[in-house]
Amino acid sequence: MRVITGLAKGKRLVTPPGLDVRPTPERVKEGLFSALHFDIEGRRVLDLFSGSGQLGIEALSRGAESAVLVDSSSDSIKISKRNIEICGFQDRAKTVQADYSEFCAMCRDTFDIVFLDPPYKAGLLMPAVRAVLPLMSDYGYIVCEHPPEVEPECKVGGFAVYRKYRYGKVLVTVYRKEDRI
Repeated sequence: MRVITGLAKGKRLVTPPGLDVRPTPERVKEGLFSALHFDIEGRRVLDLFSGSGQLGIEALSRGAESAVLVDSSSDSIKISKRNIEICGFQDRAKTVQADYSEFCAMCRDTFDIVFLDPPYKAGLLMPAVRAVLPLMSDYGYIVCEHPPEVEPECKVGGFAVYRKYRYGKVLVTVYRKEDRI
Protein backbone atom coordinates (compact mmCIF):
# COMPACT_ATOMS: atom_id res chain seq x y z
CA MET A 1 0.00 0.00 0.00
CA ARG A 2 1.41 3.38 -1.01
CA VAL A 3 0.47 7.03 -1.40
CA ILE A 4 -0.54 7.53 -5.03
CA THR A 5 0.30 11.18 -5.67
CA GLY A 6 1.06 14.55 -4.13
CA LEU A 7 3.55 15.54 -1.44
CA ALA A 8 4.04 11.98 -0.15
CA LYS A 9 3.84 10.26 -3.55
CA GLY A 10 5.27 6.75 -3.46
CA LYS A 11 5.61 6.51 0.33
CA ARG A 12 4.90 2.99 1.50
CA LEU A 13 2.29 2.76 4.24
CA VAL A 14 2.16 0.18 7.01
CA THR A 15 -0.98 -1.95 7.41
CA PRO A 16 -2.16 -3.76 10.53
CA PRO A 17 -1.54 -7.51 10.48
CA GLY A 18 -4.48 -9.90 10.26
CA LEU A 19 -7.89 -9.66 8.67
CA ASP A 20 -9.47 -7.06 10.96
CA VAL A 21 -8.53 -4.19 8.64
CA ARG A 22 -9.46 -4.26 4.95
CA PRO A 23 -7.34 -1.61 3.19
CA THR A 24 -8.99 0.17 0.27
CA PRO A 25 -7.60 -1.39 -2.92
CA GLU A 26 -5.37 0.97 -4.92
CA ARG A 27 -7.66 0.92 -7.94
CA VAL A 28 -10.60 1.99 -5.77
CA LYS A 29 -8.51 4.69 -4.07
CA GLU A 30 -7.38 6.04 -7.46
CA GLY A 31 -10.97 6.20 -8.70
CA LEU A 32 -12.26 7.74 -5.50
CA PHE A 33 -9.65 10.51 -5.54
CA SER A 34 -10.12 11.12 -9.26
CA ALA A 35 -13.79 11.84 -8.53
CA LEU A 36 -12.81 14.39 -5.84
CA HIS A 37 -9.75 15.71 -7.69
CA PHE A 38 -10.55 19.43 -7.66
CA ASP A 39 -12.32 19.42 -4.29
CA ILE A 40 -9.50 18.26 -1.99
CA GLU A 41 -7.12 21.21 -1.79
CA GLY A 42 -7.59 23.18 1.42
CA ARG A 43 -10.36 20.93 2.72
CA ARG A 44 -10.87 19.50 6.20
CA VAL A 45 -11.09 15.71 6.07
CA LEU A 46 -12.49 13.09 8.43
CA ASP A 47 -11.43 9.48 7.89
CA LEU A 48 -13.87 7.52 10.06
CA PHE A 49 -13.10 3.79 10.51
CA SER A 50 -9.62 4.83 9.35
CA GLY A 51 -7.75 1.54 9.75
CA SER A 52 -4.24 2.39 8.55
CA GLY A 53 -5.26 5.97 7.79
CA GLN A 54 -4.54 5.67 4.08
CA LEU A 55 -7.53 7.70 2.83
CA GLY A 56 -6.88 10.63 5.17
CA ILE A 57 -3.17 10.50 4.37
CA GLU A 58 -3.84 10.42 0.62
CA ALA A 59 -6.06 13.49 1.02
CA LEU A 60 -3.29 15.31 2.92
CA SER A 61 -0.80 14.36 0.23
CA ARG A 62 -3.14 15.92 -2.34
CA GLY A 63 -3.41 19.20 -0.47
CA ALA A 64 -6.12 18.81 2.17
CA GLU A 65 -5.71 21.36 4.97
CA SER A 66 -6.16 18.82 7.77
CA ALA A 67 -7.32 15.29 8.49
CA VAL A 68 -8.73 13.58 11.55
CA LEU A 69 -8.31 9.79 11.54
CA VAL A 70 -10.71 7.95 13.83
CA ASP A 71 -10.76 4.26 14.67
CA SER A 72 -11.86 2.24 17.69
CA SER A 73 -8.81 -0.06 17.48
CA SER A 74 -5.68 0.98 19.37
CA ASP A 75 -3.58 -1.04 16.89
CA SER A 76 -5.07 0.87 13.95
CA ILE A 77 -4.41 4.19 15.68
CA LYS A 78 -0.76 3.21 16.33
CA ILE A 79 -0.34 2.29 12.67
CA SER A 80 -2.08 5.50 11.52
CA LYS A 81 0.31 7.54 13.68
CA ARG A 82 3.26 5.69 12.18
CA ASN A 83 1.98 6.31 8.63
CA ILE A 84 1.46 10.00 9.40
CA GLU A 85 5.09 10.19 10.55
CA ILE A 86 6.33 8.29 7.48
CA CYS A 87 4.65 10.89 5.28
CA GLY A 88 5.60 13.89 7.43
CA PHE A 89 2.04 15.07 8.10
CA GLN A 90 2.20 15.37 11.91
CA ASP A 91 1.34 19.09 11.71
CA ARG A 92 -1.90 18.52 9.73
CA ALA A 93 -3.16 15.16 10.99
CA LYS A 94 -4.76 14.10 14.23
CA THR A 95 -5.68 10.58 15.38
CA VAL A 96 -8.53 9.75 17.73
CA GLN A 97 -9.21 6.36 19.23
CA ALA A 98 -12.98 6.23 19.61
CA ASP A 99 -16.09 4.48 18.42
CA TYR A 100 -17.52 6.35 15.43
CA SER A 101 -20.75 7.31 17.22
CA GLU A 102 -18.88 8.55 20.32
CA PHE A 103 -16.57 10.64 18.17
CA CYS A 104 -19.42 12.17 16.17
CA ALA A 105 -21.39 12.96 19.34
CA MET A 106 -18.45 14.75 21.01
CA CYS A 107 -16.95 16.45 17.92
CA ARG A 108 -17.55 20.18 17.46
CA ASP A 109 -15.58 20.53 14.21
CA THR A 110 -16.99 20.55 10.71
CA PHE A 111 -15.58 18.67 7.75
CA ASP A 112 -15.64 19.12 4.00
CA ILE A 113 -14.91 15.50 3.08
CA VAL A 114 -15.78 12.45 5.17
CA PHE A 115 -14.58 8.97 4.24
CA LEU A 116 -16.69 6.11 5.60
CA ASP A 117 -15.40 2.59 5.22
CA PRO A 118 -16.97 0.63 8.09
CA PRO A 119 -16.55 -3.12 8.47
CA TYR A 120 -18.66 -4.55 5.66
CA LYS A 121 -20.69 -7.04 7.68
CA ALA A 122 -21.34 -4.78 10.69
CA GLY A 123 -24.32 -2.90 9.23
CA LEU A 124 -22.81 0.46 10.20
CA LEU A 125 -22.86 2.37 6.91
CA MET A 126 -26.16 4.24 7.23
CA PRO A 127 -25.85 4.77 11.01
CA ALA A 128 -22.41 6.29 10.31
CA VAL A 129 -23.80 8.51 7.53
CA ARG A 130 -26.46 9.80 9.94
CA ALA A 131 -23.87 10.33 12.67
CA VAL A 132 -21.63 12.53 10.48
CA LEU A 133 -24.43 14.74 9.09
CA PRO A 134 -24.13 17.36 11.88
CA LEU A 135 -20.37 17.57 11.20
CA MET A 136 -20.67 18.37 7.50
CA SER A 137 -19.92 21.74 5.92
CA ASP A 138 -22.47 23.11 3.47
CA TYR A 139 -20.40 22.06 0.47
CA GLY A 140 -19.21 18.75 1.89
CA TYR A 141 -18.97 15.25 0.49
CA ILE A 142 -19.64 11.98 2.31
CA VAL A 143 -17.74 9.21 0.52
CA CYS A 144 -18.90 5.68 1.40
CA GLU A 145 -17.11 2.47 0.49
CA HIS A 146 -19.31 -0.62 0.68
CA PRO A 147 -20.02 -4.05 -0.82
CA PRO A 148 -22.62 -4.49 -3.60
CA GLU A 149 -25.14 -6.10 -1.26
CA VAL A 150 -25.37 -2.89 0.80
CA GLU A 151 -27.71 -0.37 -0.83
CA PRO A 152 -27.32 3.08 0.76
CA GLU A 153 -30.41 5.26 1.07
CA CYS A 154 -30.94 7.74 -1.79
CA LYS A 155 -31.55 10.67 0.58
CA VAL A 156 -30.66 11.22 4.21
CA GLY A 157 -30.79 14.39 6.31
CA GLY A 158 -30.65 16.87 3.43
CA PHE A 159 -27.95 14.90 1.60
CA ALA A 160 -28.58 12.83 -1.52
CA VAL A 161 -26.58 10.39 -3.61
CA TYR A 162 -24.43 12.48 -5.94
CA ARG A 163 -22.47 9.72 -7.68
CA LYS A 164 -21.94 5.95 -7.56
CA TYR A 165 -18.92 4.01 -8.74
CA ARG A 166 -18.24 0.30 -8.99
CA TYR A 167 -14.78 -1.27 -8.81
CA GLY A 168 -15.31 -5.02 -9.01
CA LYS A 169 -16.71 -6.08 -5.63
CA VAL A 170 -16.34 -2.61 -4.11
CA LEU A 171 -18.87 0.19 -4.53
CA VAL A 172 -18.34 3.84 -3.70
CA THR A 173 -21.34 6.07 -3.06
CA VAL A 174 -20.84 9.83 -2.74
CA TYR A 175 -23.37 12.05 -0.98
CA ARG A 176 -23.69 15.85 -1.25
CA LYS A 177 -26.23 18.32 0.06
CA GLU A 178 -29.31 18.13 -2.13
CA ASP A 179 -29.09 21.81 -3.07
CA ARG A 180 -25.46 21.33 -4.26
CA ILE A 181 -26.22 18.54 -6.74
